[in-house]
Formats: sequence, structure tokens, C-alpha cells
Amino acid sequence: MTILARHFQALLERYSDAVLTPQDDGTHVVSVPQLPLPTGWNRSVVDISFLVPAGYPQAVPDCFWTAPGLALAHGGAPQNTGQQFTPGIPGDWVWFSWHPGTWNPNSDSLLTYLNVIRKRLNEPV
Repeated sequence: MTILARHFQALLERYSDAVLTPQDDGTHVVSVPQLPLPTGWNRSVVDISFLVPAGYPQAVPDCFWTAPGLALAHGGAPQNTGQQFTPGIPGDWVWFSWHPGTWNPNSDSLLTYLNVIRKRLNEPV
């Protein structure tokens, strides 16, 4: 079993509806439906996806996307967001330019990056 497969299995233990989709270029897309959101957003849950680079775990997951229409509760766009076309991610999804502060390929995993995403979404700005 590859390290990616092992890390995805660990992610599935916490997010049983997650999906790992291989792409033609050697990357993979991780999708997690119905991720809970705190108050401050215009909804209580959102679907998210992120790209796993071909060289993972030495290559770090970077940026994530949410289902279309995610906004702050007052209707404004979240900071560090926009539109970014990426194969495997629907073109109308909201792109978050958000990066892990540190990454250790010997100990960090897909769950680590999902925690980075959750931390960002727990701060509706």
C-alpha cells in the first residue's frame, strides 16, 4: 500500500464520505462533503476539495476549494479567495489560496492538511 493510500485510509476513519480521485497528471483530488462550518458563514456545511501533488508527501498540498457560493454571513467574499481553474476541481468552486505554515513529509499527512483547511474555515474572514 502506498503512503498516499495509507494516509487516505486514515482520513477515511474520520471523514467516511471522503473520496480520492486520481488525475491523469499523477495528482489526486481529495473531496470531503458536508464539512461543518461555524457561525460567520452563509451556510452551516460546505463541500471541500484539495489537490494532492504528484510528489506527495514530499510535495505539499497547497490551496483548497469549496462548493460554489460560500461567502461570509454578511455576503462578502472570504479573504484570499478567487477563481482558479485546476483539473479535477469544478470551475465554479471557490479557490482559497491557503498554505500550511510548516510541513514535515515524515509526520504530516492528508489529515494534517485537512486540519489546516478546518482552521481556516473556523476563522470566517
